[in-house]
Amino acid sequence: MDAAVVGTPIISARDLRVRYGEREILHGLRFDILHGETVVILGGSGSGKSTLLRTMVGLEKSHSGELRVKGVDMGKASERTKAELRLKMGLSFQGGALLGSLSVGENIALPLLEHSGLAPSTVEVMVRIKLEQVGLSGFEDFSPSALSGGMKKRAAFARALAMDPEILFFDEPSAGLDPIMAAGIDNLILNLKKAYTVTMVIVTHELASAFLVADRIMVVDKGDIIADGPPDLLRQSDHPRVRQFLDRVPDSESGDDEVDHLRMYTEGVR
Repeated sequence: MDAAVVGTPIISARDLRVRYGEREILHGLRFDILHGETVVILGGSGSGKSTLLRTMVGLEKSHSGELRVKGVDMGKASERTKAELRLKMGLSFQGGALLGSLSVGENIALPLLEHSGLAPSTVEVMVRIKLEQVGLSGFEDFSPSALSGGMKKRAAFARALAMDPEILFFDEPSAGLDPIMAAGIDNLILNLKKAYTVTMVIVTHELASAFLVADRIMVVDKGDIIADGPPDLLRQSDHPRVRQFLDRVPDSESGDDEVDHLRMYTEGVR
C-alpha cells in the first residue's frame, strides 16, 4: 500500500441521514473508511446496510449531513461528477446483474469498451486476465445463464475489477450460495486483497464471511451504527443487539420486528 495514503480516509460520513419519503432510514451516521481497508457492513434485513452502500456509490441521495468519497461531496456533486467518480469504483451487485444478452466476456468488456479508450484487441486480453484472476479462465464465450450461482458471482467480480478501481463495493457476495461456494467467494476476496491495493466495502449478513475477510466491521441496526471495530474486538462486544446478532438469538417478542423488516424490505431497504 502507498505509504502516502495509509491511515487517510477515502470515504467519510458526518451526520449522514437518508430518508425514503417520511421514513428516515439512516440516522446521522459518522464514520471513516481508510485507503486500502476492507470494511464489512454487517446487519440483518431492514437494518439499512444496503441503503448505506447505495448512498456511498451515489445511487441514493442523502437527506442531510455529508458523505465524501475521494473528497467529493456526494450530496452536492453533479451527476457528471458522480459518473466520473464511479469510474474509479467497482460494484458487484447481489444477484450479479450480468446482462443475459451478452456473453460473460462481453459483460466484462463493456465498461472497458465504453470508458477506457483501449483497442478491442487489448480489451480482449484484459478480459482474459480478469477472468483468470477470479478463476473463470476459458469462460468468456459462455452465456451467463449457463453459469452456476457461484460462477455468476465470480463473473460479476471480474466485471467490477475491469477498470482497476480504487474502491470495490460488494453487495451480499455470498448470499444464496451453499457453504462450499460461499467459502470459495470468501477466498477470492482474500486473494483480491493480496493482489490489489484497493479499498473494499462489503455488505453482508453472513457472520462467517464477515469475520474472515474484514479488517474492520461496522454493525448497522435500524439505521444506526451500533458497533465499529476490528473483528476480534467485535467478538467481545457487550452491546445487547450486537450480542443478539452474533449469538443468533431471536427477538423475545417476535412479530413486530419481523413485520417492520418486511415493510422496510418492500420499500427497497435491506
